[in-house]
Amino acid sequence: MTDLAPIRRALLSVSDKTGLVDLGRALAARGVELLSTGGSAKTLRDAGLEVRDVADVTGFPEMMDGRVKTLHPKVHGGLLALRDNDAHVAAMQDHDIGGIDLLVVNLYPFEAALARGAEYDEMIENIDIGGPAMIRAAAKNHSFVATVVDVEDYAALLAELDANDGATSYAFRQRLAQIAYARTGAYDAAVSNWMAGAIGEAAPRRRVVAGTLTQTLRYGENPHQNAAFYVDGSARPGVSTATQHQGKELSFNNINDTDAAFELLSEFPAQDGAACVIIKHANPCGAACGATLADAYRNAFDCDRTSAFGGIVALNQTLDADTAREITQIFTEVVIAPDATDDAKEIFAAKKNLRLLTTGALADPRTAGLAWKQVAGGLLVQDKDTGFVDAGDLRVVTKRQPTEAELSDLRFAWKIAKHVKSNAIVYVKNGATVGVGAGQMSRVDSALIAAKKAERMAEALGLPAPLTQGSAVASDAFFPFADGLLEAAAAGASCVIQPGGSMRDDEVIAAADEAGLAMVFTGMRHFRH
Repeated sequence: MTDLAPIRRALLSVSDKTGLVDLGRALAARGVELLSTGGSAKTLRDAGLEVRDVADVTGFPEMMDGRVKTLHPKVHGGLLALRDNDAHVAAMQDHDIGGIDLLVVNLYPFEAALARGAEYDEMIENIDIGGPAMIRAAAKNHSFVATVVDVEDYAALLAELDANDGATSYAFRQRLAQIAYARTGAYDAAVSNWMAGAIGEAAPRRRVVAGTLTQTLRYGENPHQNAAFYVDGSARPGVSTATQHQGKELSFNNINDTDAAFELLSEFPAQDGAACVIIKHANPCGAACGATLADAYRNAFDCDRTSAFGGIVALNQTLDADTAREITQIFTEVVIAPDATDDAKEIFAAKKNLRLLTTGALADPRTAGLAWKQVAGGLLVQDKDTGFVDAGDLRVVTKRQPTEAELSDLRFAWKIAKHVKSNAIVYVKNGATVGVGAGQMSRVDSALIAAKKAERMAEALGLPAPLTQGSAVASDAFFPFADGLLEAAAAGASCVIQPGGSMRDDEVIAAADEAGLAMVFTGMRHFRH
């Protein structure tokens, strides 16, 4: 094996024809013989290029609707032969196998078919066989063969050939080989995960995670941690699909927090009215509805103005100028919304460090999917929490029935609690959070912390009493004892929403009755660790 391997013969067989003609012309201009198949050969030939069909090389026509065309020793021998191995060279001569120095292949669009919801039979036909086989063969033999699987690497290939008088370096071929195996691995992951879902296999023997690099990050959660952002190619609106209009690159923590903000915000469809969520460290520090987006933002901001500084703002409607002006009154890291007016963008333009993202749509919180969490030595995989509680699902367990206004606030609080780290306690009044307690080891502590924050905000706003007075309170899991509920009552809550299911439910219900609270059970828990 020598460092430089000249390219004299190339096989080009691609599903995505982007840049194919330009690449073919550049290779032909360097004296490279072009081999190709089917549609790729036609595209090159129509552009006036001289191309030899693989069928002419193998002596076999493409058959079985194109399923069999490159699975032949004259193709794989040309890719796998070690040029410095006498036995391999002799075999090539004996069997009239010509070496292939460059393979350019991109695969059948399986992921695209999956994204558009193709039927089972169409999905099967989009599983590439010959492409992955050739890619793996060429990449294995990277001592002599260059393997290109991504259109974005065409320019790098041509630059490499220019730099090395028509040859590629070993380091370059190594890098291409790594990319190639990652591509076939991701492709097989998409196929296996789709098939698991198609046949109803909830826990297949093997699960594979795959993603495509979209951004190398400055660092991870802390400056001493390297990090990168990979996307899975799904069409779900959110931070991975958003367009960034201004501001510096998103950081690891920005991406994590913005995702948390938009996922919570998507619980509130735009047609139901304006809604705003403010996130800090993946927890909501304010959420509210309003007559306008500006009203919703102000109400969310008034829940915890201290924590909102340097936070993430998510909006469920098009960002307008009035809301933009409100947001720019303090430092905000990221604003994410379905869209933004030109006036709003102009206002934000004066804040160079503020990132503005638009997604085009909200996500559907009821869309099924998988959630992954890494632990030492393994992965935990579960369904996404798509649990949803309608008004008819609520069961009143106390003597006092909640009023319609209380029911509205209870359901709002329940949606927020679903996205707060456990143990979660959320106080809501008039469609806005007024106190949020997150991530405490004790539910009592969460209730106390949320109430204390409400007291401080009342003092800051000059209110005569905390807004927890007359509020609805949500608990993401049941109250194991009455103490947490009594702390909420002491804070002024008038009604409670919780899953129920504790061994001491009777004790908790009795305490609610004694305190004059209305309480409803959802029958559903929303732990979020």
